[in-house]
Amino acid sequence: MELTWHGHSTWHVTVGDTSLLVDPFFDNPKTSKEPSDLDSPDYVLLTHGHADHIGHAGEFSDATLVATPELVGFAQDEFGFEDAVGGMGMNIGGTVECGDAFVTMVRADHTNGVNTGYEYDVGMPTGYVISDTKPTQVSDEESLTFYHAGDTALMTEMRDVIAPFLEPDAAALPVGDHFTMGPWQAAVAADWLGVDHAFPMHYDTFPPIEIDTDDFVREVEATGASAEVHVLDGDETFALE
Repeated sequence: MELTWHGHSTWHVTVGDTSLLVDPFFDNPKTSKEPSDLDSPDYVLLTHGHADHIGHAGEFSDATLVATPELVGFAQDEFGFEDAVGGMGMNIGGTVECGDAFVTMVRADHTNGVNTGYEYDVGMPTGYVISDTKPTQVSDEESLTFYHAGDTALMTEMRDVIAPFLEPDAAALPVGDHFTMGPWQAAVAADWLGVDHAFPMHYDTFPPIEIDTDDFVREVEATGASAEVHVLDGDETFALE
């Protein structure tokens, strides 16, 4: 599995022959890419409807869209997406097969909604757990699993559901504070999740979320978590093996 961070919360995930683009937003200081620079993904995953997560979704409307049914409907109207998983999107707790990947939608503690002259209800904010095997109650040590937390605060579901049953190996966690978790909450999340690899995201894009990522590294160490923190450069790829 290959994980490429394009700044903010934008991740390009490759599982086998399948590529998934999460929260495409390239107006951030960490990337030198334009949407047209990327190979077209097979799937676009949207965690919620805020502009800094769907800003460039329309550039990839040939892909299959994965999101809540409400957000799928909005994206079809606004961005021209025609296809969606199951024709209706998916919802929290569900798992769908996306080519070589299995995508499970999980909760995120955040707000939602979009405003294009009037308010849309686009459902609940979410995160995604992406794996190369279908999750079951039987532990699979050979599987590779990546958790994209979306925009969220610290929540016990990370400890009580996502860690024991979905078993992520790596997690991308928002650390910018103000709108999401800050470094100390994200560090607790990394500890609760029991991941081997933790990646900070959703920081330095706007003044309110500018941080020193060394704070996140120190906070993870303070929890005693086993996670290794990887502060990626924009457009850098990490091979999860």
